[in-house]
Amino acid sequence: MLFIEYPKCSTCRKAKKWLDEHGAEYTDRHISEDDPTYEELKKWSEQSGLPLRKCFNTSGKLYRDMQLKDKLAGMEEDEMLKLLAGDGMLVKRPLIIDGDTVLVGFREKEWEEKILK
Repeated sequence: MLFIEYPKCSTCRKAKKWLDEHGAEYTDRHISEDDPTYEELKKWSEQSGLPLRKCFNTSGKLYRDMQLKDKLAGMEEDEMLKLLAGDGMLVKRPLIIDGDTVLVGFREKEWEEKILK
């Protein structure tokens, strides 16, 4: 299982603590030191079943500075993927990738259902 996080993010710290408390084995990846690639993001977006716009970190400074709230509706998927791949800080986190399971953000109930199966 791959756990993608930004260590300074309180939600990521909470998620990591949850994984550790449940004895989950995972590989840790720092999202701003090792940005997800275009290809990874495309695959994970498809596997998650979420619309690509849900993969953006809407509470981040970069998202606000770029005024993406107003721009995403008019963007093609390819353009959104290039933006996300260009800076890991635009990607909603944490991410869990475990085989075909991709979880975006930390929702404890969802993680219990999908990870502790």
